[in-house]
Amino acid sequence: MPVVFDCDGVLVDSESLAWTAIAAAMQHFGVTVTETDRGNLVGHPFEYEYEYFSKTADLPPIESVGAAISDEMFALFERHLEAFEDAKDTLEVLARRGVGLAVASTSARTRLDVSLRATGLADFITVSVAGDEVLAVKPAPDLFLRAAELLGVAPEMCTAVEDSPVGIAAAKAARMRVVAVDRGDFAPDELSEADVLVPRLTPALFHGS
Repeated sequence: MPVVFDCDGVLVDSESLAWTAIAAAMQHFGVTVTETDRGNLVGHPFEYEYEYFSKTADLPPIESVGAAISDEMFALFERHLEAFEDAKDTLEVLARRGVGLAVASTSARTRLDVSLRATGLADFITVSVAGDEVLAVKPAPDLFLRAAELLGVAPEMCTAVEDSPVGIAAAKAARMRVVAVDRGDFAPDELSEADVLVPRLTPALFHGS
């Protein structure tokens, strides 16, 4: 059974680095990013973040803000981004078994490629889909449906791995079995729509793969 992974928060420990980059970039535009902001925005695409901050700040065009965030983020990722050890070990085992492995991420292609390359995870991934390559991002199912299409299988034959309510909803809408990994960003009851909730990833979770 093929497995489709979210990237940020599931495979790579990027959330804190990403928010450090966002906070640094937004400071240039007179915006102080709070923990409340972070909680409201986790799992959402950049366009949503831009609209969110635009409600309380007079921001320059979205392209300028995006470029500033990307510059901060990519510099941090290249130097400091790491894969979660449990995720890397699981990918390595599944890849050796010949399991089809996909990544379906709300992140733009440039960020996704940097994340997978900097952590060495690109070596294990069969296909990947980025948020700027589909019409609608999570909680819409488009990313997961496209990943299944690229893997050459029906969506219901896949297991999805997520860490957020938005991602779980997207995978469920794609008719996939969902494993949620609790990285501590959400209360367990917020992840309760998943078929399985675990504190860490292991190859045994995908015994049918």
